[in-house]
Amino acid sequence: MKLVLASGSAVRATMLRNAGLEFAVIRPDVDESAVKRAGQAAGKTVEAVAADLAGAKAAAVAAREPAAIVIAADQMMECGGLWFDKPADLAEARARLLDLGGRTHRLITAVDIRQGETLLCRHTGIASLTMRPLDEGFVDSYLDKAGAVVCQSVGAYQLEGLGAQLFASVEGDFFTILGLPLLTVLETLRQAGAIRA
Repeated sequence: MKLVLASGSAVRATMLRNAGLEFAVIRPDVDESAVKRAGQAAGKTVEAVAADLAGAKAAAVAAREPAAIVIAADQMMECGGLWFDKPADLAEARARLLDLGGRTHRLITAVDIRQGETLLCRHTGIASLTMRPLDEGFVDSYLDKAGAVVCQSVGAYQLEGLGAQLFASVEGDFFTILGLPLLTVLETLRQAGAIRA
């Protein structure tokens, strides 16, 4: 049974490969900003908008590959009632980290798995992460070492690497933090007969 990851995320692809899956990658053509704006205008929660984004991505790719099982995910970050996008550059990443220092933020990761028009799974995982207080010197040193790759993450960090030094505590599923609730994905694929039980 053909599997398709509806995402350009290298991290999500690596997670699936490391779990032993073979799959194709198709980047969905979805205007994420428009989905977010519509969600905010409608008064939706960040959880609902993350699910809307994942669903839109899955539906777009499933329409092109109706026989395949399509896996799509989206992650959003919320802190103090505000929603955040990936930093545009290192200057914005620096400001983001200094703002998050000493505070708790949430990562909301939604996954949508479907085959054609049949929804196999819609799941939203939430993790709560508290950064330790950060001073400017540490943030500058961190960014020098981590480099522009931090701009690929909404929080300007990769928890599985150097970003671990930013945190005082983390609550939630590690895979959800990385951007894909992997255990839920694997269980859904087992139930669908796409991988061995």
